[in-house]
Amino acid sequence: MQTVRVALGPRSYPIHIGSGLLGRADLIVPALPQRRAAIVTNDTVAALYLAPLAAVLEAAGVACVRIVVPDGEDYKDWATLNTVFDALLGHRCDRQTAIIALGGGVIGDLAGFAAATYQRGVPFIQVPTTLLAQVDSSVGGKTAINHPRGKNMVGAFHQPLAVVADTDTLATLPDRELRAGLAEVIKHGAIRDAGLFGWLEANIERLLARDPDALAHVVKRSVEIKAQVVAVDERESGERALLNFGHTFGHAIEAGLGYGSWLHGEAVAAGMAMAAELSARLGLLDGASVERLRRLLERAGLPVAGPKLDADRYVELMAVDKKARAGRTPFILLERLGAAVIRSDVSPEAVRATLDACTPG
Repeated sequence: MQTVRVALGPRSYPIHIGSGLLGRADLIVPALPQRRAAIVTNDTVAALYLAPLAAVLEAAGVACVRIVVPDGEDYKDWATLNTVFDALLGHRCDRQTAIIALGGGVIGDLAGFAAATYQRGVPFIQVPTTLLAQVDSSVGGKTAINHPRGKNMVGAFHQPLAVVADTDTLATLPDRELRAGLAEVIKHGAIRDAGLFGWLEANIERLLARDPDALAHVVKRSVEIKAQVVAVDERESGERALLNFGHTFGHAIEAGLGYGSWLHGEAVAAGMAMAAELSARLGLLDGASVERLRRLLERAGLPVAGPKLDADRYVELMAVDKKARAGRTPFILLERLGAAVIRSDVSPEAVRATLDACTPG
């Protein structure tokens, strides 16, 4: 097991990474305010991991409430959130009952937002079971549900007490979900670590083959990168926005097609290719680096072009961006591989030219 710490003063917490961690009650129980917890998961993950996790906790004296919701991005909404609240109230869960999110990014966001708002905030623990959740969404305290007009537009910052990432759960991950998680790994290299990006170019096949050492390496390095950024900008007032590379275009793709049509990582992959193209059009990034990024995404089995939505629709959806200030849509762009920058002065003409180049009919 390896442990990375997110340094946030009194809200600091450990991220444990390794094999067999679902069997380690000692990684969760000490963080619980009382010996009672509500495990929130979806029906797909529940069939695999709910009973084993609950059994381990119950053997350690923790009473577990089980809350199972449907699987899918389209269930990250008010109706499903209310289902969680109904279960918490029905089981008389109080302010000392910790919510444990067992699943991927959707469950982490949904359960985290429930924890942030139920009785004005209850303790929260992340147990991510997908690559995307382990390398990205379980770290940093962002919680949210989707709105029909924009992804993650209703949410709160609510840091977990601990994150337990058992890499063994990646063995049951569908290939498509594994590839979607690799998009966020590639993103971390593209914005922050040229060495990681080069390592991915040399080892992408090992990751696709689920080599345990390779997977453990990218989970740990991605967590380190995100923990460093979150430690200096917890609430995304500046540097943390760089983690949204590919997301301005990507969120527009998800909302425009309907949540769940493309996986989040697939939309981010296309969004990164589009953002790199825009970077080159603005004279920030050389063409060879654009091609390296596109090629790595393609080797990972990810899309590098967006769906053919009307350009006006893309622009409308991108305007609904949490980073927007004074009506301007900011873009996270690349100056070089390993270095990103926020630009709020991008002309509409450059954006539309990028859309024309990256959304072929």
